[in-house]
Amino acid sequence: MSSAVIESMRAEYRRYKTMGEGAMEQLSDSELHRLPPGGGNSVTAIAWHIAANFNSRFTDFLTSDGEKPWRDRESEFAPRTPARGELMEHWEKGWETLFDSLDALTDEHLSQNIRIRGTQLSVLEALHWSLAHASYHVGQMIYAGKTLKGDDWKYLTIPPGQSETYNRNPTGEKADAYVSRMQRREG
Repeated sequence: MSSAVIESMRAEYRRYKTMGEGAMEQLSDSELHRLPPGGGNSVTAIAWHIAANFNSRFTDFLTSDGEKPWRDRESEFAPRTPARGELMEHWEKGWETLFDSLDALTDEHLSQNIRIRGTQLSVLEALHWSLAHASYHVGQMIYAGKTLKGDDWKYLTIPPGQSETYNRNPTGEKADAYVSRMQRREG
């Protein structure tokens, strides 16, 4: 049985996964691979990096260093143009690795120590670190997508000028509510 802390983090991870996918869905294949105005990484590179990071960090999460010897972090940011299906398969594999690891965790694990790049962290610290890392990069994906789409961008959170309306019926304040709302909007 997992803990309330782990379930809360799972819900937040799902929220960011949903937002990342919402950004990628709005972009054409060529826009996924394009560098945003002013430079930076393509949405493809960022998504590839997030998935590779999860695969490294959460494979044998409790028993081996989170920076696996087989990971080539530098190549994650290299220009690449995979087909959308290949990109999404890579993305899903990373998230599946993360969620499978979360499924195995309980309250007792939160104070257990693990290592990432040789640095000792509690499981709780590692999860916070990872969640912050994922949210940072999903934010980059959204920003890149918005700059590429301009006025055609469909907001994934409260659209400009809609705060008052939203505040009268705040349907997405909890991560699971946000994911459900986004799924209803897509369906």
